[in-house]
Amino acid sequence: MEKIRTIQKKLRDLQEINDAYLKELKTVAKEVQKKHIQIVSFFTYSVNLNHQPDGENLIIGSYHITNLGFKPLHHPYICIKLNAEGQFDFSGKYFYEQTQQKMKLANAWLRFNEASDQQEFWLKPSKQQILYPQETLTFQNFQLKWVPNMSYSCSVKGFTYGDEVEEGMHAVNQISVSGKVEEEKGHE
Repeated sequence: MEKIRTIQKKLRDLQEINDAYLKELKTVAKEVQKKHIQIVSFFTYSVNLNHQPDGENLIIGSYHITNLGFKPLHHPYICIKLNAEGQFDFSGKYFYEQTQQKMKLANAWLRFNEASDQQEFWLKPSKQQILYPQETLTFQNFQLKWVPNMSYSCSVKGFTYGDEVEEGMHAVNQISVSGKVEEEKGHE
């Protein structure tokens, strides 16, 4: 009987030690989680395809940045990158530092790369410098237009940056569109 009590006491002692270790592990895990920033960025969009000759096709999209972590993201900015040339026209609520347009557009973002670059759009919010935990920041209602007078293909990729993510983070999705347009054969 004495051996059973000794074994039971050792088991209780081991259980207490195990519980103490688990408690300490949970505390350390929470501290590590608080130190890391957790940013998720993604596109939402709708597509309107026109199958008429010289009809305009349109994508209306938004790029969202959500802070799922416990630390704020300071000075957030984004890059929206198109892999197509010429045929696609990107527009949205953005302005250039040297223009007065910013007074006219509510929720407009500052574009800080060259206007002549039609493949990369580097943008930062004009009003929000900190993305706090559990908040979402959105570059909304941009448009991508094209006339399908020849076969087309385009993908739109997004990248998020800030003081805490200087190397950038890919969006979890991208927008891709392509189509083949049959060329009319000449009459003989």
